[in-house]
Amino acid sequence: MSDFQDSSNTGTPRWVGLAVAVLGGISLLGLGVGWSALNQAKSTEQTTQATLKQSNDALTQRLAKEDEINQQLQSDLKVVTDKLNVTHADLVKARNQDKSATVAVDQKVNNLATSVKAELATKASTDDINKLNGDVTGVKGDLDATKNSIQMARSEMGTLIARNHDEIDQLRRMGQRDYFEFTVQRKGGATKVGSIQIELKDTNTKKNRYTINVLADDNNFEKKDRSVNEPIFFYTGGTRAALELVVNKVTKSTATGYLSVPKAAGATSASTATSGQQ
Repeated sequence: MSDFQDSSNTGTPRWVGLAVAVLGGISLLGLGVGWSALNQAKSTEQTTQATLKQSNDALTQRLAKEDEINQQLQSDLKVVTDKLNVTHADLVKARNQDKSATVAVDQKVNNLATSVKAELATKASTDDINKLNGDVTGVKGDLDATKNSIQMARSEMGTLIARNHDEIDQLRRMGQRDYFEFTVQRKGGATKVGSIQIELKDTNTKKNRYTINVLADDNNFEKKDRSVNEPIFFYTGGTRAALELVVNKVTKSTATGYLSVPKAAGATSASTATSGQQ
């Protein structure tokens, strides 16, 4: 019995245990490699999922931004469209106004043409009326001149006394006497007026009075403290009617007025003045 057991134990080779140990080690190594590969696969899967999620988030943000830009573009397009509609409406309105203005101008031109034709048709009668109005105006002017002449003051010798240049012209148009207007300077010496000379001695502007010296036919006479528009009468050789001297205005240094002479004496005075100038 003991011999059998010893033979059994002696019959099992040692390499079998060694092989079993080697195989166990290989199995353990395979399990380790598999476990490591599994962990690496899980890590790779997690990394891939994270990358996909990040890409998905970025794509989502980009789509949201593009949608916002699209909405802004649509809003701008609406504003531009509204402005184009307003511009079109204004253009239509302007065209209508231009058409209305053209019609109004045409109407005015037609009315003006009609008016011109009517005026041409009545031109002859209008000219007659204008001529008649001119005659009436002339008559009225003569009447006004006569009225003004009547309103002039008369001197004690019956002559009309002019108070200004316009009234002197009215007297000239009556043709009864000749009139010589003058302005004489104080301290300016004698001034020739017609056939005489006059010299201003003094003036009083507050009282409208003056003193003047008259030289005629080698005679010298002074008229003191005379009033404005007061006639001074005197005679010269060869005249039967009196000459009339009137001062209408005085200043501190001047006296302005006129000399009135009869027609015959006026012609003589004018001739004398002309020969004196030659």
